[in-house]
Amino acid sequence: MNMPNHSGSAPFVLSVLDNAFTGVGHTAENTIQEMIALAKLADKRGFQRFWMSEHHAMPGASVPSPQMMVARLTGETERIRLGAGGIMLPNHVPLVVAEQFGMLDAMAPGRIDLGLGRAPGTDGATASALRRHQAANDEFPQQVAELLGFLENNFPKDHPYNAVHSVPGPWQAEQNRVPPSKTAADIWILGSSTYSAHLAAQLGKPYAFALQFGNADVLSAMRIYRENFRPSKILAKPYSLVSIGAIADEDPIEARRQSTSSAMAMLRMFQRKPFALLPPDEVAAFQGNTQVHQIIEQYTDQTLHGTAAEVTKSLESLQEQTGVDEVMLVVQGHSRRAQSRTVELIADHYGMPNH
Repeated sequence: MNMPNHSGSAPFVLSVLDNAFTGVGHTAENTIQEMIALAKLADKRGFQRFWMSEHHAMPGASVPSPQMMVARLTGETERIRLGAGGIMLPNHVPLVVAEQFGMLDAMAPGRIDLGLGRAPGTDGATASALRRHQAANDEFPQQVAELLGFLENNFPKDHPYNAVHSVPGPWQAEQNRVPPSKTAADIWILGSSTYSAHLAAQLGKPYAFALQFGNADVLSAMRIYRENFRPSKILAKPYSLVSIGAIADEDPIEARRQSTSSAMAMLRMFQRKPFALLPPDEVAAFQGNTQVHQIIEQYTDQTLHGTAAEVTKSLESLQEQTGVDEVMLVVQGHSRRAQSRTVELIADHYGMPNH
């Protein structure tokens, strides 16, 4: 894994995560076109990576298959790393994931990231429809090991899959008498708990912590990761990332308004309603009791919102507390313009390139 330089004058590396948020009144077609435009913008402005996450059966999110969007974006961008942040591995067969990301690396050598998570990315009924069984989370380490075996073509001789090979990959190159590829997708372990920190450390993989979901114990997770890290052939020392919801706007009131849409969508999930991004005006007019409005306020404030100066001050404070190498902006808001404006304003603040 190549160690990236800091982004502009920022004291850390900056990246972008797009959840394919699709607000009420917007179509999936609109969202996907705007995601392509945002990836191009992040590429032009010098962000390190552009990730997309896997969600199912949510009206407010339009990408159940990040790998399909990555495939499209390999031809739309030039230098930015593209990836899934992440693939919810228990929803998938490891061999198929290995094949897909072998193809992606062949399309854009050295520019592909594969982030692995264990959450379903959906509700229980949909998880069942994905053939995800109750013990899927417990089997996550074994699934990761199987995926790595396919990607690296290094199962032990007595392993039942020793004669099964992922193509494209090292085995195909050997059979076709050509040099093996000099690149491969970088594998990341994702999580929002200390469980994932232990696994990332044990495997010697880069670690990404999702702070956008709430007040999880990121400090303990990072301490566990660093204290237990075992160097690997791709990573000699720990490399960590934290992702956090962010909305920047010249008008801090508008930034906060946009943040309420995501907050309301989280409330709806807790109420067992579909994750839908209502317009800010509709959220403001919502009639609810004091407790409900407190929950909306709590989730609104979990997203960093305000002017670029205010948001970046919070990003720098977060990085100082966690000691992470990289910060990933989880673009938020009902309006896709709010998301692209966030990327532009943060890049401008840190004097990142514009070409």
